Amino acid sequence: MVKRLRTLSSRVGRQEAGLLLLEGTHLLQELLVMGGQPTEVIATEAWLDRHTDLVQALDASVVGRRVTEEVLGAALTTVTPDGVACLCRLSLLPEPPKTCDFWLVLDRIQDPGNLGSLLRTALAADVQSVWMGSGVDPLGGKALRASAGALLQLPHHRFGPEEKQAIDDLDQALRRLVDQGIQVVATLVPDATGPLRPIPYWELDWSKPTALVLGNEGAGLHPRLQACCTHAVTLPHGSRVESLNVAAAAVPLLLERRRARMGGTQQ
Repeated sequence: MVKRLRTLSSRVGRQEAGLLLLEGTHLLQELLVMGGQPTEVIATEAWLDRHTDLVQALDASVVGRRVTEEVLGAALTTVTPDGVACLCRLSLLPEPPKTCDFWLVLDRIQDPGNLGSLLRTALAADVQSVWMGSGVDPLGGKALRASAGALLQLPHHRFGPEEKQAIDDLDQALRRLVDQGIQVVATLVPDATGPLRPIPYWELDWSKPTALVLGNEGAGLHPRLQACCTHAVTLPHGSRVESLNVAAAAVPLLLERRRARMGGTQQ
């Protein structure tokens, strides 16, 4: 049991088994809310006693396994498991829509907490598809927990996972969007130099089909990806801070798009 669950913590293990490991009560709840069912639930006796409502919501076909807290702690990446984990089929993850006019593109995001926050904000902002160039594994335990299960509802594609291949593939994908008339928008620091002059984010016409591109926490946006962009925006801020955390910067940008599409007047 421990070895099997540990294997599912890796990308290769998930792909070979065709299963996704969800750690904790909240992710199980999110799966059920979206209408999905796990194939298997692994829980302690105490958890089962406390959550009879969730147990009753499971299909009869779901395999249940009782384990001790020690076994669950050894099997999961969560520092202090809350008593349950479940498995669901990777095929339950949403497919990209046939028509799309709002993408979030993430370049080599390294921190699972940042990635999780970005994905949760993307879901709140009605992003239709997320593209990720290499970086942290979005289906790893830390990122899934930080996103509160956003990827259970948010279509995504991860290019790579090797960095060079990811940049090559993402470069081509962004250029295809440009050829289709999509505005591909780089997010840059206020004093950025280069062929694109960044404008304050509220001056962009967010009502147009848009792909918003955010760069790596330390290195920023890869030059090849920046060269693909047709527009650039910045988030003006005080000079005592060199740059904003990528997850924090994404919030006003993504929600500005939602505001514009709700009929707000462009400032």
